[in-house]
Amino acid sequence: MKNRKLWTRPLSPDFKAHPPWFAVHGVSGYNRPMALTMPMAFSVLRTDRDSQARLGRLITPHGEIATPAFAPVGTQATVKALDPRDLRELGVELILANTYHLYLRPGAEVIAEMGGLHRFMGWEGPILTDSGGFQVFSLAANRTVTDEGVAFRSHLDGSLHVFTPEKVMRIQELLGADLIMCLDECAEPHDRAYNEQALARTHAWAEACRNAHRRPDQALFGIVQGGIFPDLRQQSAEFLVGLDFPGYAIGGLSVGETKEEMQAMLGITVPLLPANKPRYLMGVGAPEDILESVARGIDLFDCVLPTRLARNAALLTRQGRINIRNARFERDPAPVEEGCRCYCCRHFSRAYLRHLFKAEELLAYRLATIHNVHFMIALMQDIREAIAQDRFLSFKEQFLARYPIIPHEVRAANREKRGARRATPSGMSRAGRS
Repeated sequence: MKNRKLWTRPLSPDFKAHPPWFAVHGVSGYNRPMALTMPMAFSVLRTDRDSQARLGRLITPHGEIATPAFAPVGTQATVKALDPRDLRELGVELILANTYHLYLRPGAEVIAEMGGLHRFMGWEGPILTDSGGFQVFSLAANRTVTDEGVAFRSHLDGSLHVFTPEKVMRIQELLGADLIMCLDECAEPHDRAYNEQALARTHAWAEACRNAHRRPDQALFGIVQGGIFPDLRQQSAEFLVGLDFPGYAIGGLSVGETKEEMQAMLGITVPLLPANKPRYLMGVGAPEDILESVARGIDLFDCVLPTRLARNAALLTRQGRINIRNARFERDPAPVEEGCRCYCCRHFSRAYLRHLFKAEELLAYRLATIHNVHFMIALMQDIREAIAQDRFLSFKEQFLARYPIIPHEVRAANREKRGARRATPSGMSRAGRS
């Protein structure tokens, strides 16, 4: 990895000739006053008596996050169907935005010129950006991986681009999120030989990202990989801990392995990570997975699940998912879930929501998304309260006793269907859109 050749797209002439005000304050790419350039701080306030679940506080330049926490996904600088006011009213404290998509459209430089991602999207709270690696690697035939980085063709217009660790750091510094991720390679979880190769690249790229990162107001997380192989997970955790990142993400899970395999890998990985730093499980958002992962010491989660389900008329309840399109809801005057305090449940019936979906009215997506995001945020609040009262395990058991879990085979079939729908007429992937 020495004498690396950097293949990066140069900054636009307009950006270099007329840099925004923040580009000349200390480190190129700053989009906030220097008074706010503070490092992340994390503290564990309490650990559950009977499990590894922990209550914490994560402080960022844009506010505090009570952990365990769930971050709705705002792939393209928007949580689909919701605006920032909705998110604040729902109690959301952290959202995720996607580096790959924002790099391609509208471009990191455009967002930087607009004052950074927070100002661009009108969200004043903390933001996490992923590295874009997962989306790039979902492009399959349209990307080429080398030790230096990954070359790929845009799913938008077929144009050629390259992500290197240094470039990904530069993009995320321009975007200006509070929590940012190293470039990593997400391999198919059951392929031992490829996981070994991908892990070597992930570790080299993590070191390169650590060296290239410049903004002290952004916390850079290393990402543990290794598929479903215990020795690779252990190797990855130990290597990344040696680089002393402010936080650690666990990637390459919930990508095709069984729930039992995922939890086994967490059981191996989490104890190897520093207790005084936040632990983030990437792309996991099913309620049963969150509960099992919190029990093993995970602090942060993100997933497209609640918003994707909402757009497909699937509503989350404590008794499992319901498909509001079903005929049995045609004359149902009840709310989506009795006792739910979200705006949708306080004002509208199942019959009305079903009508909106059948009529393809846009309000259907908004109300369903409000409900599902509220469900996730309320679940995290209940989890934190249970940890604070040393009753997390009993809460978990009671929740799971009445919450049906979708079988692995059904989830695998749904994943295949989503992959097929993502194929464009040219055969290119849509790169993991939410």
